[in-house]
Amino acid sequence: MILLEQALELGPAAHGWTQDQRWTLTRIAEVIWELFAASYTPAGVDVLLHRIGWSVQMPSRRAAERDEDKIDRWREQVWPTVETPRAT
Repeated sequence: MILLEQALELGPAAHGWTQDQRWTLTRIAEVIWELFAASYTPAGVDVLLHRIGWSVQMPSRRAAERDEDKIDRWREQVWPTVETPRAT
């Protein structure tokens, strides 16, 4: 388990995934195969990761060009006109 954690801590780029810097269950299954010659399904990888204390993380995606002031103004001025009340 410690060897797997060390391999995952290196990040996806260390294992050849340079374009997309996210771990997926399928990628982790490939790393497990390379290290231990053991085949895991994505569901099995999920169980294994929980056993070693890892959890699912959703990356926060925000554009570098994001303008918080414009977003706040839009929420105050435009959103109330777009939002419709729920039917009861």
